[in-house]
Amino acid sequence: MSEIPVVSTPDELLAIALPVAREAAATARRMRDEAIGDVQTKSTDTDVVTAADKAVERQVVDALLALRPGDGVLGEEYGDSATVAPGAVRWILDPIDGTVNYLYGLPQYAVSLAAEVDGAVVAGVVINAATGDEWTATRGGGAWRAGRRLTGSARTTLDQTLVGTGFGYDPRRRAHQGAVLARLITRVRDIRRFGAAALDLCHAAEGSLDAYFEKGLNLWDHAAGGLIAAEAGLTVAGLSGAPAGKEMLVAAPPAIFPALHAALVELDAAGGA
Repeated sequence: MSEIPVVSTPDELLAIALPVAREAAATARRMRDEAIGDVQTKSTDTDVVTAADKAVERQVVDALLALRPGDGVLGEEYGDSATVAPGAVRWILDPIDGTVNYLYGLPQYAVSLAAEVDGAVVAGVVINAATGDEWTATRGGGAWRAGRRLTGSARTTLDQTLVGTGFGYDPRRRAHQGAVLARLITRVRDIRRFGAAALDLCHAAEGSLDAYFEKGLNLWDHAAGGLIAAEAGLTVAGLSGAPAGKEMLVAAPPAIFPALHAALVELDAAGGA
């Protein structure tokens, strides 16, 4: 790619992110067969990382810094590339969200790339690398998939809500999360666990899930997907007035959010390890 002028409007940043993310998704898809033979673990024996995670992240970092050498990049595998000045752009990258799905050949793994300015995510793209499906958003510009503006679910009651969630890798956290779900499942339509937070947030944005919650997400897990959900009109927040983050992220339409929030507080969903 040739060098382009440094720009920072959300639309211009999204225009940069899209081709970079598409090339990254193509690399992830191409490498899957060879990459699954080189698997390491991170926080626990079930927290896996493949050679493709690292290769895709390096490809994206190199592409972004070639285009915009003054920007920073926060990636899951290699961390922060630089400290950015006020008003500068930091890119937030998950090279393969859903690595266990990737490992097993399940078609739910994604490249997630967001642009952040002064702590606020202003543009984001999530691409399901297995299928090529894309979701995008810019702050104030709405959330989109295949030319269709997303507006989330029209569901209004918790008992009719299809809820997505995910589990941590620590066995103690999983035990607590399982106990929460055992009590929540009788209050909702059903529970789904697809294994890729960025895609879960996109599914909530388009209404194929009514709502989503999870404890333990890192910024790269939800930066792009969280913006897409918020721009689709969902409330994206933590519990008890806290912002969405590692302790808890809840994404739900405004009509559902209060009841889901109340249930999660009552069930101590943010507790445990």
